[in-house]
Amino acid sequence: MATATTTDRHMIEGTTNPSALAVAHANFALIKYWGKRDVALNLPDVGSISITLEALWTKTRVTLDTTLADDAFELDGRSDADAARRVSGTLAQMRKMAGVETRARIVSCNNFPTGAGLASSASGFAALVTALDCALSLGLSPARLSELARMGSGSAARSIYGGFAEMQRGGRVDGSDSVAHALHERDFWALEVVIAVSDRRRKAVGSTEGMLRTARTSPFYSAWVENQALDLALARRAIAQRDFEALADVSEASALAMHGLAMSARPGLLYFNATTMECLHRVRALRARGIAVFFTVDAGPQVKAVCLPAHADEVADALADVAGVGEVLRSGLGPGAHCLRSCPELDSEPIA
Repeated sequence: MATATTTDRHMIEGTTNPSALAVAHANFALIKYWGKRDVALNLPDVGSISITLEALWTKTRVTLDTTLADDAFELDGRSDADAARRVSGTLAQMRKMAGVETRARIVSCNNFPTGAGLASSASGFAALVTALDCALSLGLSPARLSELARMGSGSAARSIYGGFAEMQRGGRVDGSDSVAHALHERDFWALEVVIAVSDRRRKAVGSTEGMLRTARTSPFYSAWVENQALDLALARRAIAQRDFEALADVSEASALAMHGLAMSARPGLLYFNATTMECLHRVRALRARGIAVFFTVDAGPQVKAVCLPAHADEVADALADVAGVGEVLRSGLGPGAHCLRSCPELDSEPIA
């Protein structure tokens, strides 16, 4: 385990107030993550495969400040008590690793809707652990950062990596093998994602609550867990062979199975709205016409249409034409989480 040197600790606990600014990008699972085998450690009950998006990002600045009695956290210009509690756990763990007690001021912002089914917690916790790693001079490996990010948000483990990433379910009780790893870099296969945003509000039932309810009450949960290994293998092979049709088949099946599973909980979880359904039909109609596109939907109403770049304009026009779509976002595949810069003067600079 990496620890701060004596010189590092002196800088951290001195008057220089070291800062670090990091960026991480949202990721969307093609083979879905839904269910936890351990809530306290945030361990997934299934593996997952995702793509990281360039256009959707979180920037987080961490400033270590010896004058603070408690950590301070701000998200999108506002205090967020629930998020602050989750952030505090990550802060405490990484401070312990560095051997310091200095409190931190954390300022974070998203360039896309927060808590609306667009993976803001994934990019948020990936950016947080990356910035802390820089500010505390820990020098942690991507696998270790993935493990720390997972403790804050299960999907955040994948946003440490760019391009295509796979999250391991793992089997160890301590969760040390429940981490993500890179499958392929973003330039391995040029894909584009068109996102139809139909509701920017926070979802009524968060992902964690939804997963726990589903595992507790759905009669189909065990079948979901048992079938995941096959879907992961199919997706892994489709990506390696750049087989768009095969990836479309398994990705849509995984998304619909996840939402069907959520609907089978008691009470059932309805993350779709009417616009979501119309967008799914529109994507299927495009594919029937020979357009290389498929859909995926996470725990929220937003539809993500994955397509080949040559077809992105037509896909974007078709989804923008659906009644209820308020905004269409577009993105290619993005990089992994990384620090942008690290210096004491950052605290006075805007991060957006």
